[in-house]
Amino acid sequence: MLDITAIGEVLIDLTQTGFNESGIPLFAANPGGAPANVAVAAARLGAKTAFAGKVGRDGFGNYLRQVLADNGVDVSGLRAGAQATTMAIVSVDSSGERDFQFVRGCDAALTPEEVDAEEIFRSKILHFGSVSLTQGSARNATIFAARSAHQAGVLVSYDPNYRAALWPSEGEAREWMCIPLPLVDVLKISEEELPLLTGSRDLEDGTRQLEERGIQLILVTLGSEGVFCRWQGECWQQPGAAVKVADTNGAGDTFLGAVLSRLCQRKKKPLEDLSAGELKEILTFANRAAALTCSRSGAIPAMPTLEEMKL
Repeated sequence: MLDITAIGEVLIDLTQTGFNESGIPLFAANPGGAPANVAVAAARLGAKTAFAGKVGRDGFGNYLRQVLADNGVDVSGLRAGAQATTMAIVSVDSSGERDFQFVRGCDAALTPEEVDAEEIFRSKILHFGSVSLTQGSARNATIFAARSAHQAGVLVSYDPNYRAALWPSEGEAREWMCIPLPLVDVLKISEEELPLLTGSRDLEDGTRQLEERGIQLILVTLGSEGVFCRWQGECWQQPGAAVKVADTNGAGDTFLGAVLSRLCQRKKKPLEDLSAGELKEILTFANRAAALTCSRSGAIPAMPTLEEMKL
């Protein structure tokens, strides 16, 4: 049985690393995509994970497939298509400001027919994000996977990570990002994204609104301040772990992967009879994992292993 199946985008983060002697920008092709990152983070921490998505039949697609496999992620559900592998291009101007552009490809072309429902049914948790809701048949594929998991009693995890460049308007983003909420059991959201879904910046009020929509566990990440948690009507802030930051890329995905990996290790169902005390221990573990990621450069290469977490 699988612990976690993640569905969504795996892509190339084409990130500017500097300039050559002629002033021409230099870029590094890093593996990325939030759901793929979560699958890797959880696998590194001992969970049995799988990834469902779509890449191109090109060098980048082959590279991403290999990265996932090398990190212990089952890639039997990773499809290949005629379009190119999706890229997120991160450039830096002379003042240090970063600019994000997306070149969409195969990730948006995943169809419901390409989703292995049996793999989802064999999983304890299905995880997805909102990038796959932005366009194309991947919208239907993602909703199909979430609904199938929900109906089968598989725990559904959702990270509505907002990327403004991928949406025609904030209003359309809000509409589509809210559509899956009735299917969701665990929600991880950033402090900046909370008002988009709830209209409230107040952590208690915003998470209360989400709980009233049927979401059991709500986690609002607060960067270095840790995480705000709402569980069974109770709220608290779990402090972050102190660290000298080298790179924050992938920290949120590591945090969520760590939470899901620990929930899978419970002898009961992931959220069944979960006490606040046990949840606080899980969040402390996840904050430590995220801090370790921040202490090193890169996203996937910086993610800790279970052995490192025991030190």
